Amino acid sequence: MSDSSAGPRLLGPAEVRQLAAGLDLRPTKQRGQNFVIDANTVRRIVREAGVTADDVVIEVGPGLGSLTLALLEVAGRVVAVEIDPKLAGLLPDTIASYAPEHVNRFEVVLGDAMRIDAVPGPAPTALVANLPYNVSVPVLIHMLTLLPSLERGLVMVQAEVADRLAAGPGSKVYGVPSVKAAWFADVRRAGSVGRNVFWPAPNVDSGLVAWTRREPPATTATRQEVFTVIDAAFAQRRKALRGALRELAGSSEAATAALEHAGVDPMTRGESLEVTDFARIAEGLAR
Repeated sequence: MSDSSAGPRLLGPAEVRQLAAGLDLRPTKQRGQNFVIDANTVRRIVREAGVTADDVVIEVGPGLGSLTLALLEVAGRVVAVEIDPKLAGLLPDTIASYAPEHVNRFEVVLGDAMRIDAVPGPAPTALVANLPYNVSVPVLIHMLTLLPSLERGLVMVQAEVADRLAAGPGSKVYGVPSVKAAWFADVRRAGSVGRNVFWPAPNVDSGLVAWTRREPPATTATRQEVFTVIDAAFAQRRKALRGALRELAGSSEAATAALEHAGVDPMTRGESLEVTDFARIAEGLAR
């Protein structure tokens, strides 16, 4: 074990199990609880995220603190949002034990990341998290919406979800998550993570997704209007947009008119369009 002056000590398999045993914790699938037990993996995540001492990092689902401790090695401040009261209660003690010099740069928020409407302290600049896999996309979209101060981030999600988030138009896995994420940011795949770095080991592979904030499309439509069009376009993937948007527009004729206003062929499918195309369609529908 290193001296505290050398920075935080990170958690390994023995420490993770010891902390879990102290809480009488049995990880649940319902909350997507798979704890990282490998120090190299959390350091890699922090490195790939490009975190610096100037960053205020928000972490969602810190669990027992594996990634939190790695973030505290580098970041100026870390705010961790945890839904589980037991885990949220233990986290400050873990930070005090493993990173005593960094206690004043850490804060835990007990709450559901999909429902919080504010974050304490200075505005966060980066989101770095091992997201619970069953809610990873809605959590990411909510955080990007809630916190315009976020400049960039890196999240670990199920490999298939990582592929979807980073997919471009025309790809087989391009869909709602791809387009909604593209509203906020440039998104890319940033690597893969093996199952053996988790306890318990998940039955799915994991992937890293990195993103950099950019301005949303210039449009007179609201984000919600555009997202409603995106949802409708992909609700029936095999349908041409004229049919997929019929209900939203009120009739096939109105859908066709909106698509033609946007310069989009009414027989096109949603999977071939970019976020800017969906914004123009939303404008056409608003007319």
